[in-house]
Amino acid sequence: MNLTSKVAVVTGSSSGVGAATARLLASKGCHVVINYSNSSDAAQKVALDCQHFGVETLVCQADVSDDDACKGLAAKAIAKWGRIDILINNAGTTKFVPHHQLDGLDKNDFFALYGVNVVGPYQMLRACEFALRASGDAAVVNVSSIAGVRGIGSSIAYAASKGALLTMTQSLARVMGPEIRVNAVCPGFIQGEWLEQGIGAENYQKIKNSLEESAPLKKTCTAESVAESIVNFVEGHSIVTGQHIILDGGQSLM
Repeated sequence: MNLTSKVAVVTGSSSGVGAATARLLASKGCHVVINYSNSSDAAQKVALDCQHFGVETLVCQADVSDDDACKGLAAKAIAKWGRIDILINNAGTTKFVPHHQLDGLDKNDFFALYGVNVVGPYQMLRACEFALRASGDAAVVNVSSIAGVRGIGSSIAYAASKGALLTMTQSLARVMGPEIRVNAVCPGFIQGEWLEQGIGAENYQKIKNSLEESAPLKKTCTAESVAESIVNFVEGHSIVTGQHIILDGGQSLM
């Protein structure tokens, strides 16, 4: 896919992987919808970064677990550009609870995580489906996690939600063709403030060092390296749908 003048919706793009993906798409000539739930100032900063590449942006507040908000986000993009060619379902949430502490999670935690991590991507694709099909060569990339493949990560609820997102990626890929490709990326440890704050600075550094020592590529993900793989699914892989790729420096091989 030639990204020049295409339109991409990137959920959760005020920081981290979403922001890096928005910037990379913009650098390739793609107009971008910057979505945030709370961080308006950060979203505006990302929009300015994207505009430096000569593209247009649209900053939209929306909680993807809210169906009406998803419909409104898609409608605003279509009203501005008349099209949507790319959907990156990056918005996500978690609760940090050690897996052995079963009392640390209740049904409301599961509902909250599934609402953003699983229902949100479904609602966003549904809201964008008409425009994506009209594009004729559209791409959807869901940001899952190694947690969804291996049952690890910040909590059992998080791992379960990301596993469900991978299953849903396959289901949607079967019915969205031939106009829309649906794939997923599964990052491992991603360097950044979000994870460091979640697990604590000391634990963050210890885990990062351990993974980088043992992984065949001796590295862990950055927001930019994950964005690179997301955009590769968008502009390449024209024959691929319903697949996921693990991004962990080869750590899962060990």
